[in-house]
Amino acid sequence: MTSRDEREVEKIYSVPELVAKLRRLADALEADKPFRIQIAGERIWVPARAQFSIAHEREEDEEEIEFQFTWRLEPDDSDDDSDDAPLV
Repeated sequence: MTSRDEREVEKIYSVPELVAKLRRLADALEADKPFRIQIAGERIWVPARAQFSIAHEREEDEEEIEFQFTWRLEPDDSDDDSDDAPLV
């Protein structure tokens, strides 16, 4: 496992881009296999063991819904661009 800099980005997608990304994501999840996703120019490897959650936040003048994948990094995790993990 390689050391990575901490990162927090938010990428705005057009509706067609988001729809295409969500379709590919649904296919990858249904296959119950790891997948890669590119966000703001960086490809991230997501293992099959990742947990999925939906969060809702409400403030005085704003609401937010976040779709999140969470997992612990393990020494045998492969974060390379292997062809057996689909890109969503």
